[in-house]
Amino acid sequence: MIKYEKVCKTIDDTAQLAQQFAQLIKNDGCFINLYGEIGAGKTAFTRLVAKAIGVTEKVTSPSFVILNEYHSAQIPIYHFDLYRLENEGVKTILDELREYSEGRKITFVEWAEFSQNEIPFDHIEINVTYDDDDSRKYSFKAFGSKCEKIIKGMK
Repeated sequence: MIKYEKVCKTIDDTAQLAQQFAQLIKNDGCFINLYGEIGAGKTAFTRLVAKAIGVTEKVTSPSFVILNEYHSAQIPIYHFDLYRLENEGVKTILDELREYSEGRKITFVEWAEFSQNEIPFDHIEINVTYDDDDSRKYSFKAFGSKCEKIIKGMK
């Protein structure tokens, strides 16, 4: 498993990290699980990656709708939030999540901890934590050769 960590002290630092990540996933796509407390910056990072890829729609949290779709960029972006589904509800969409891992698309899944580790396919995990000084630490882990190549490109 390949890992990469980056501390971002400002939103500009986060935007640069998102830009770098976007460049590595924009051609072939990727399935990304996002972890972190409420307010850590999962949606903000997703928004910055989507903008870097060329999404023109407003990128918002899918907390109440479970899934937001963005089709204005060169590659479709799907943004799930599993928080409201919790454990039992997630079981009902596991097949759908598998479908969103296939082909040329980018899929972000917030609150992936509710997936009960039922995501055996290639993916990247990003854990977002924050400190008292408002900095954010992004910890990337790659699962699968395609995703390992992406993380190696971050270094």
